[in-house]
Amino acid sequence: MKLISFVLNGKNTYGVVTDEKKVLDLGPLLGGRFADLASLLGNNDLSPVQEALENNPATLDYEDLDLLPVIPEPGKIFCIGLNYADHVKETNREVTEAPTIFLRVAESQVAHNDSIVLPPESVKLDYEGEIAIVIGKGGRRISEEKAWDHIAGYACYNDGSIRDWQTATSQWGPGKNFWKTGGFGPWLVTADEIQPGQELTLVTRLNGQEMQRTTTELLIHSIPRQIAYISSFLPLNAGDVIVTGTPGGVGAKRNPPVFMKEGDVVEIEVDAVGVLRNTISAE
Repeated sequence: MKLISFVLNGKNTYGVVTDEKKVLDLGPLLGGRFADLASLLGNNDLSPVQEALENNPATLDYEDLDLLPVIPEPGKIFCIGLNYADHVKETNREVTEAPTIFLRVAESQVAHNDSIVLPPESVKLDYEGEIAIVIGKGGRRISEEKAWDHIAGYACYNDGSIRDWQTATSQWGPGKNFWKTGGFGPWLVTADEIQPGQELTLVTRLNGQEMQRTTTELLIHSIPRQIAYISSFLPLNAGDVIVTGTPGGVGAKRNPPVFMKEGDVVEIEVDAVGVLRNTISAE
């Protein structure tokens, strides 16, 4: 099942995408019970969506919708840094026993087909293709063995980074949180369509040229490990997002470096999810 958040008639809503790229607006049908997609996912039961599909026609065209990031206002966005060996190597870092974690804020995200914004403060906007997981069943101190049960679904993510601001100090926050620099989409593929531990392939393309490729088999800290570690210091709630790490091949570490510029098109593809596509625009 593919779930999205979008704007219709000036109001935020959410829906389900059919195989024919038609969309059923679930807001009017389920909004009394679930105010947004995050609260629906927290129900841990998608039967209301299936019932809505069986009893209502999906009449909206997906390609015509004004999409929002999959979860427009996540309570928490955790990003895992340095989680593939080739990326650790190209950054001259060392593998750490615990995951490296930084935070993003909701205002730093854009939707599929929206523009990632190059700010006037920098010319070093870099791509980072990643796989995002969205939490459905919340919890604290979740064990690795039970972690899969807490995942509502998967999406593509571009952890767009303003490199000179990221490296200006030892803290990465500013460079990872410029307004509208992170892509999140195109939709959420629910966890029932992806088996626990299923190997996922991640590819990043810039203007059609492949820049990154990896699989989840190469993660240093596995997805269950990430969930267990994060939930040890904070409870995870429905709609929280974990961005699981980028592989080697980032633009800043190429020779010569490759940074995104106005008019570029960047695509993040996850084989079991789809393709997140964004154009770069100057602010």
